[in-house]
Amino acid sequence: MRADFWMENIRQALDTLASNRLRAALTLLGILIGVAAVIAMVAIGRGVQHYINAQFAAIGTNLVFVIPRAAVERNSAGAALQDVSSLTMRDVRAIEQAVRGRAVAVVPIIQRFGPVESEGREAVTVILGTTPGYAPARNWRPLYGSFLEESHILNRSRVIVLGLTPARRLFPDVPNPIGRTVRINGIPFRVIGVMSDKGGSAFGDYNDLAFIPLTVAQEMLYDARDPRTGEPLVTGIMLQVARAEYTDGVVRAITETLREQHRIRFQDEDDFSVLTQFELVSTFGQISSVLTVFLGALGAISLLVGGIGIMNIMLVSVTERTREIGLRKAVGARRRDIMIQFLAEATLITLLGGGMGTAVGVALASLIGILSRGEVQAVIGVDTVLLAVGVSTAVGIFFGLYPAWRAARLDPIVALRYE
Repeated sequence: MRADFWMENIRQALDTLASNRLRAALTLLGILIGVAAVIAMVAIGRGVQHYINAQFAAIGTNLVFVIPRAAVERNSAGAALQDVSSLTMRDVRAIEQAVRGRAVAVVPIIQRFGPVESEGREAVTVILGTTPGYAPARNWRPLYGSFLEESHILNRSRVIVLGLTPARRLFPDVPNPIGRTVRINGIPFRVIGVMSDKGGSAFGDYNDLAFIPLTVAQEMLYDARDPRTGEPLVTGIMLQVARAEYTDGVVRAITETLREQHRIRFQDEDDFSVLTQFELVSTFGQISSVLTVFLGALGAISLLVGGIGIMNIMLVSVTERTREIGLRKAVGARRRDIMIQFLAEATLITLLGGGMGTAVGVALASLIGILSRGEVQAVIGVDTVLLAVGVSTAVGIFFGLYPAWRAARLDPIVALRYE
């Protein structure tokens, strides 16, 4: 009996919607847009989160970066190394001692931006003076040849390893330029390797790099020294921690060591910054989480507008069907029956709109992923779909409640007299 009662209400709701197709379609469209917006926005927000995590994972694993505070606080592009750096090779050696057994690699880096030339062609790229530990720490393998070796550092060999981007600019017709010669500041370097494709993103082109031995960079290209100690300066220091749980201890050891090396008094601020990969991921993760919530809220506003549309249409429907309501009550229909009938109509509209909105939202999120050329893939979770459809149904019930209550309270005698 109960099932028959509900089936009858659903059938009546369908008949009512069918008799007012245009009105029902417009009302349904409001819910459809709202649900589609929620699903698409949240899916894109989650896709951005996954994209950011993937980009940081491509950098390497368990990395810690030490950089001069001056380089963080002001734009250091084009500035002299001695004007922005407070880190020296003495600091590198002290850190190696302090983190021994907890860090796989301690890699000093000199980073400059400049031209690399060969046979009339020029590639302006990031030139890194570094050590052999850089590539393993970054999980980066050569495509051709090999990376820097200890003998290159000790012998101050004028060799260079190119990223894919400068290699293609300098040697567009040569797939494997091993053995070719390039020049930096007029100094010849022999190409010994080309790195594999590291990819690129909104953060930049990871392939747009060239690597030379640290000792060569210090003595031939960027001979900058600390005026107090005479030690060669470095742009930064990268460490790869042996295990993730060692990270906090390594950061403390680095901070204590550098404060002692730089003779920083306890009340003074550090002249360096220590950044961990986890902190960077966490910071960007918080930003993307806020973005996801914001985008979801925009979609929810659309859903709210759709709910208000349902209320307006249902109130109009109550007014138009006043005589019908009076007739039903006159032949024995209870307030509850009238109320359930109108709630069934409102709920049915939101369920249909929610179902179609889900399909449109999934398609829209996938389309945005395609338009981004696969860089940001929409992440559509079952929880998002269930939440959007559930909220849309709740919106239908909530905004359909007042019109249904108003219809149920109509006096049958007054309703029958209504023109």
